[in-house]
Amino acid sequence: MTSVTKEIVLQHLKTVTGPDFSGDIVSLGLVSDIFIADGKVFFSITVPAARAKEMEPLRLAAERVVKAIPGVAGAMVALTAEKKGGGMEAPVQPRPAAPRPAPAAPHAPAGHQQGKRGVPGIEAIIAVASGKGGVGKSTTAVNIALGLLANGLKVGVLDADIYGPSMPRLLKISGRPQTVGGKVLKPMENYGLKVMSMGFLVDEETPMIWRGPMVMSALTQMLREVEWGPLDVLVVDMPPGTGDAQLTMAQQVPLAGAVIVSTPQDLALIDARKGLNMFKKVEVPLLGIVENMSYFIAPDTGKRYDIFGHGGARNEAERLGVTFLGEVPLEMGIRESSDAGAPVVASRPDGPEAKIYRDIASKVWERIKQERGAAESTVPSIVFE
Repeated sequence: MTSVTKEIVLQHLKTVTGPDFSGDIVSLGLVSDIFIADGKVFFSITVPAARAKEMEPLRLAAERVVKAIPGVAGAMVALTAEKKGGGMEAPVQPRPAAPRPAPAAPHAPAGHQQGKRGVPGIEAIIAVASGKGGVGKSTTAVNIALGLLANGLKVGVLDADIYGPSMPRLLKISGRPQTVGGKVLKPMENYGLKVMSMGFLVDEETPMIWRGPMVMSALTQMLREVEWGPLDVLVVDMPPGTGDAQLTMAQQVPLAGAVIVSTPQDLALIDARKGLNMFKKVEVPLLGIVENMSYFIAPDTGKRYDIFGHGGARNEAERLGVTFLGEVPLEMGIRESSDAGAPVVASRPDGPEAKIYRDIASKVWERIKQERGAAESTVPSIVFE
C-alpha cells in the first residue's frame, strides 16, 4: 500500500477551488493541520459561519479528492468556524438589552409539561437530539442506551428518524416485528435492548416522502402501539435538526429530558443552540450536552490531538448552566463498529470508549432523578384541617 503523507494530501487538495472560485483551499489557508493514522486522513476546513450551509459541497469535494488518493483508507473532513489560534471567527454576542437567564433556567421541571399522556410501562422517556446532521447523534444515542442497560436498567430505543432510520443497521436487526393479539407491535430486540424503527416496517430502498401529519401519526403508533414495558428508560433517537417534525415530537411526547449531541466546532455549536432552545420552548428539561468527536488519540504514540478544536461544547454548557455529560473521542472504531451493527458498549464493553458512554449514561440517569425530584417538589400539597 502506498504511504500517504501530509504533503501528498495537500498537493491533491490544491485542486479544490476555494469559496467564490478564488484560488484553492490550501493557498487560501483554509485547511487545518492534517493528521494521518492507519491510512485514514483527518482535517477541517475553516469557512465563514454565516455561509456554513452553502459550503457543504466544498467539504464533500475535499473529502472525495482525499479518498481518491492511492493508499487512503478513509477520510473525515469537517467544516469549522474556528480560526487557528483558538479564536472564533463569528462569536455569538449577547444582546445587551436582554436580561441574562438564571443558570437553572434551561432545566425546566418535568412537571411543567402539560397535556402529555404517559406511555404505560415506561418510567422515563429521553430524547437524544442534535441541531444538525453529521455529528454522530444516532451512534451516541445507541451507545448511551447500551450504557444505561449496562448500568442495570431496562432500556428501549425508538428510532424517530422517519426519513433516515438507522437503528436496524446500528443494532444489526432485520425482519418484521410481530403483533401481540393482532393489536400492538412487539418490539425487535438485540443486545438486550427493545427497539422499534420505521426501518423494520418499510424496505430500506423505499423513499420516505411524507407530510408532517403522516410523520406524527407514524411516530405516535411506534410510541403508543408497541408493547414496550416494563422499561426504566426509552431512548428516542430524534431526527436531526429543529424543524416542525422535531418540535411537534417534543411537544407531544412526555419527555423526561433531552440530551444534545454536538462537536467542538463553532458551526455545530451554533446549531446545537437551536436544539437547546427548541426544548426550552416546550419546557422539556435539558439533561445535558455531549461533545462528540472531541479529540483524537494517535494509536501509535498515544498522543492526543484536538483536530476539530476542543472544549466548545463544555464551554457552551457552562455558559447556559446546562450539565456537561462528557467527551467522546474521534475514534474510527466507534463509527466502524456501529456501521457493522456492533456498537462499542456491546462489542468492546471493557474498552475505554465503552467506559466513557457508561459514565455519560450514569450522568443522564442522575439528571433524570434530579428532574423528577424538581417536578415533585413543585406539586402543591392539599392540607385538610
